[in-house]
Amino acid sequence: MAAWLIPALKFVLPHVGTIFEAAAPVFTRKKPEEATGKDALLQQQVTELQAAASQNAAHIKDLAAQLQRTFTALGEAAEIAEAKLRRAMMFCVLAAIASTIALGVALFAVLGR
Repeated sequence: MAAWLIPALKFVLPHVGTIFEAAAPVFTRKKPEEATGKDALLQQQVTELQAAASQNAAHIKDLAAQLQRTFTALGEAAEIAEAKLRRAMMFCVLAAIASTIALGVALFAVLGR
């Protein structure tokens, strides 16, 4: 058995019940003895579906706002990274120019003797 599997199972198993409860349907279920109140049950289910749909819409709006903030932050970070890259490229070019000048001076000193 893989060495990582046992710690992973020990970490996940205490939360399986919570995960199952969260994933279980939250809508009312029709009980066999409630055959007479079909309209009331149907109305209750419709109400629950409408509440769930409006709740989902609110969550989607929150997610969209978070995504907008994330993309804005990513754009700003990309601009900062690009400016740093330009500065590093400029230092590289200056270092190459300085090393070329130093090589020329060294060659002149060696050959000039």
